[in-house]
Amino acid sequence: MPLTDEQRKHLEQRLVEERARLAKSLDRYEEESGTSSRDSDGDLTSMPFHMADQGTDTYQQEFDASNAARQSRELSEIDYALQKLYQQPERYGICENTGADIPFERLDIVPWARTCE
Repeated sequence: MPLTDEQRKHLEQRLVEERARLAKSLDRYEEESGTSSRDSDGDLTSMPFHMADQGTDTYQQEFDASNAARQSRELSEIDYALQKLYQQPERYGICENTGADIPFERLDIVPWARTCE
C-alpha cells in the first residue's frame, strides 16, 4: 500500500532528525581529530608513555575513523532519500529491487531504506 501524506511527513521528520544527529556526530569527530597541541585529557603531547597506550590510542583512532566513514555513507543515503522524497515523492518508499512498496514499519526504523530487505 502506498505511503500516505501523513506517513511521508513523519518519515521526512525522521530523516531530518537523523541527518542532524549524524552531522553533529561528524562535526564532533572532526573537532576531536583535529591537530591540536593539547589533547583531550589535557596533556601537552599525545605521545604515550607506554607501548600499550600507543596501541590503545591507535585502535581508538582507527575505530573512530571507521565509524566516521560509516556515518558519512549513512548521511549520503539520508540526503538521497530526502532528495527523492522532495523531487519524486511517489517513488519514495518503493523498493529499488522489486518495485514493491517498502513497509512503513521498515521505513520508520530506517527511513533511508532503498529496498524491502
